[in-house]
Amino acid sequence: MTIAFTGGGSGGHFYPIIAIAEALQDIVREEHLLEPTLYYLAPDPFDEKALFANGIAYVRIPAGKMRRYASLANITDTFVTLAGTFTALLMLYRLYPDVVVSKGGYASVPTVLAARVLGIPVVIHESDAKPGRANLLAAKFAEKIAISFDSAAQYFPEKVRSKIARTGIPIRKALMRVETEGARQYLGLEKDLPTVLIVGGSQGAMKINEAVLTALPDLVVFANIIHQTGRAHFKNVQAIAQVELGKSPTASRYHPVDYLSEISLQRAAGVADIVVSRAGANSIAEIGLWKKPAIIIPIPESVSHDQRTNAYAYARTGAAVVIEEENLTPHLLTSEIRRIVGDTELSKRMGAAAEGFTDPDAARILAKQVLAIALSHES
Repeated sequence: MTIAFTGGGSGGHFYPIIAIAEALQDIVREEHLLEPTLYYLAPDPFDEKALFANGIAYVRIPAGKMRRYASLANITDTFVTLAGTFTALLMLYRLYPDVVVSKGGYASVPTVLAARVLGIPVVIHESDAKPGRANLLAAKFAEKIAISFDSAAQYFPEKVRSKIARTGIPIRKALMRVETEGARQYLGLEKDLPTVLIVGGSQGAMKINEAVLTALPDLVVFANIIHQTGRAHFKNVQAIAQVELGKSPTASRYHPVDYLSEISLQRAAGVADIVVSRAGANSIAEIGLWKKPAIIIPIPESVSHDQRTNAYAYARTGAAVVIEEENLTPHLLTSEIRRIVGDTELSKRMGAAAEGFTDPDAARILAKQVLAIALSHES
């Protein structure tokens, strides 16, 4: 049995694939099935360690982006996608997987088109409240369509809606639990203070970084701050923070990190009293599992078609407040953080409202469906 995954370009597309692979391995062991051969087809491996740890072989398939604005690069990238589709045809013909699982994104298009030509079953998963163009394209011939938000179904053509099921977002096993034992010591946090966890997605978020840096002198007065800056921004953020905090006696309460590993994120989530985050579907799903109150700052709709929709869909549960990026100021950010962490009852209500938003069995539900299709195709 051979299963191919595709999708990528961001952690939101990549890490649910890892979660599904983890669940596949669990089910195979439990049901004493032959271990499947797993492949990941995309322009780059994104996280080679995660692929290796889950026994997934990487196959490079070029793919071009289609930007939502006029650009000559859209023309050249069309030829990249055509070349990638031809490469994917050759690779899929050689590997001939029993099923292709697509997480969408521009990286998935060549492999999904090649699977269509070769008659290989395709399963797609859409994380966002508003589906991306790659998944809307693949939906026309997909065998099964999994969604995470009920509202996503309305965007798919009516004739394919019978194939749609809401599964939720697959989350890696390591991030489905939080660690509180020894977390404060591990992270170097001051006792008896609220802790604010600020994450801007896998690449960091410059606008959030800028607001946090300006707000720092006020934030460290009443809270520990764990700030994932993104690797590209870390040195700059660290240098500015030193200037902003100067000789502040509470400067040690600020903890910038370029990237939070699984262990660090488990512990940071375990001790956080509030999470400030972008509105990527994976980020929201993780916050929901952690049952933490949140401030969600979506990327503007002109840049990202999905985050604003995700943010308000989650906020309707009562688990989060939304600050639009155009309204984001250091003063507003500080006052909202202080308001929520300073009101114990409000914090409890927001945390409780997250209950049930994220299905912890999403990866397993998808893995079972993928296995069923693969086994029927194999036979």
